[in-house]
Amino acid sequence: MSTHATARVAAPTRREQILREAARLFAERGFHGVGVDEIGAAVGISGPGLYRHFPGKDAMLAELLVGISERLLAGGKLRVTEGGASGGGSPDALLDALIEGHIDFALDDRPLITLHDRELDRLRDTDRKRVRQLQRQYVEVWVEAVRARYPALPENEARVTVHAVFGLLNSTPHLTRPEALPDRAATAALLHRLARGAFAAAAS
Repeated sequence: MSTHATARVAAPTRREQILREAARLFAERGFHGVGVDEIGAAVGISGPGLYRHFPGKDAMLAELLVGISERLLAGGKLRVTEGGASGGGSPDALLDALIEGHIDFALDDRPLITLHDRELDRLRDTDRKRVRQLQRQYVEVWVEAVRARYPALPENEARVTVHAVFGLLNSTPHLTRPEALPDRAATAALLHRLARGAFAAAAS
């Protein structure tokens, strides 16, 4: 495949651009504080033009929250399948791989964390139940990995610790001042140490 073709494949679609800007605006100003026209302006199309891609803001919110839950679960399952291959498939390597994947989400998709915290209840019942179902499955992927590394840790304690680690990693939207975070690599390394420390403390 040519370099040009690769660039075309990698470029975000208009639909993806709309979702990215919608997430940013919803997180900054709240779901009801943003109009369709403003989302359209952010991606360079008229507000009514958005309706060729989405029937409305509710559909954008649903796709954002269901979509990120699907991506996290798929990424977690992929890391289990690969077995933390870079570390020889050890339980340590798998746990590190899961933490790294979630840190990427926590640093790169902060508006989605804010959206989930503020707007989940705005989803229709079927979408909200789907998000919850996907999240439960994602937690169980982690619980199995944690207990493979720390087999003496009871299952219920492992599950509580996984939720606590998610809370720790998902705290990134609250660090809003530019000086609140070091550079990305340093922040990722710090979050990783904190997550591993939490699991080790639970197991001790």
